[in-house]
Amino acid sequence: MSIERYLRLIAGFFIMLSVALGYWVHPAWFLFTAFVGLNLFQSAFTNWCPMMTFLRKLGVESSER
Repeated sequence: MSIERYLRLIAGFFIMLSVALGYWVHPAWFLFTAFVGLNLFQSAFTNWCPMMTFLRKLGVESSER
């Protein structure tokens, strides 16, 4: 699986998890949802995402060659 697919998978998981935690545990978890969304938004303009840096260090290959 490519780094881009991993990134979408992880972002989607974090968003769903934080929404569930915000609903069932405490509304402050919605701030984490906003944080993930903000990171996705800024990465669209800068082409840099902290999770992509982490995944590259783990050796995940990019589909862009």
